[in-house]
Amino acid sequence: MQRVMLLLLFAGLVVFPFLADQYWIYLACLVAIHIVGTTGLNILTGYTGLISVGQAAFMSVGAYTVAILEIHVGTPFIFNLIAAGVVAAGVGAIFGVPSLRVKGLYLAIATIAASFILHFLYTNGPSILGGTQGLSMPPARLFGYDFVRPFQLYWLFVPLTALSVFAAANLFRTRIGRAFIAIRDRDISAEVLGIPLLKYKLLSFALSSFYAGVAGGMWAYFFRVVTPESFPLIYSIFFLAAVIVGGMGTILGGILGAIFMTVIPELLKLLVSYMTFIPDATAQLSPIRTIVFGLLIVMFLLFEPQGLAETWRRIRRFFHLWPFKK
Repeated sequence: MQRVMLLLLFAGLVVFPFLADQYWIYLACLVAIHIVGTTGLNILTGYTGLISVGQAAFMSVGAYTVAILEIHVGTPFIFNLIAAGVVAAGVGAIFGVPSLRVKGLYLAIATIAASFILHFLYTNGPSILGGTQGLSMPPARLFGYDFVRPFQLYWLFVPLTALSVFAAANLFRTRIGRAFIAIRDRDISAEVLGIPLLKYKLLSFALSSFYAGVAGGMWAYFFRVVTPESFPLIYSIFFLAAVIVGGMGTILGGILGAIFMTVIPELLKLLVSYMTFIPDATAQLSPIRTIVFGLLIVMFLLFEPQGLAETWRRIRRFFHLWPFKK
């Protein structure tokens, strides 16, 4: 059954860009970027139990790395994305050092510092960073072909996202992944068992930031303009909300949370646009749309704290057992 579902998913992803219009393909590319970023944060927060509100800041490191390499070096697309992940991993590990001493809310506040420090650096740092105007970069180029439109970028982003999710899923079958889970469940017990906390906490920060850097690089290729304002603190909260809504500590949760947080606001916007009987509906109902979206998140926290992943598991169990129910 699982293989059939995977085949159907693969077929749907292949057919989708030929049936959808440019708007939905654009949205699919954005979802792919957000899945990579959310998966990275889930490694840190969901599996290791370390709260971070700096995911967007580490994405900005990847975005600036890609932009600088494209503009000044001209290295290949794949190399730039890997470099973006590596540089972001290094920066993330530095900001992960406080995790040895503090946790919970205190660690979250420490990671917020990354947003302010990096924003100051981009604005007042070397001229290579572009200052307040940021950087405009050329399109992604692979095998001599430019990837400019969302339809073209879709064929780069979706395989990259699938590879990232596959790697994350297999990470937790290794000793490293099991060490992360042990730290999340009880860090003192993990240390007694011989797991070096500093090493694995920094490794978790580095892996999470690597994913953020790759997502930031994809973001840079998608929009092709990187500025200090491109990755605000609210964007980090977006990713944290995606992890919570999707389901902490599950790979599927990261995927579903990213889809929910990206698509639902657009669906609400589309719904408002159809309310033609209200004069200037889009402007009038925009605050209500934001409130409804916030209420949906609150409802998940109240009625399904384990997130969309648990909802999906319940649906699967229901339909699997339904023919045998009395």
